[in-house]
Amino acid sequence: MKIEVDPDRCAGAGMCALTDADVFDQDEVDGTVVLLQPSPTGEHEKAAREAAHLCPAGAIRVVE
Repeated sequence: MKIEVDPDRCAGAGMCALTDADVFDQDEVDGTVVLLQPSPTGEHEKAAREAAHLCPAGAIRVVE
């Protein structure tokens, strides 16, 4: 499983960082998504999937 993010599409809502701060962060300047772990494992895999589902802008994509 791999995570892809599109910072240009990101609305800066922060749901990803709130869902799993070990996988996602937000840019300090504009609040857009920053991917910390492109291939999360274990409990982080489930949280990353949830973050993709919760993202209001659809900026997070799960690739199998």
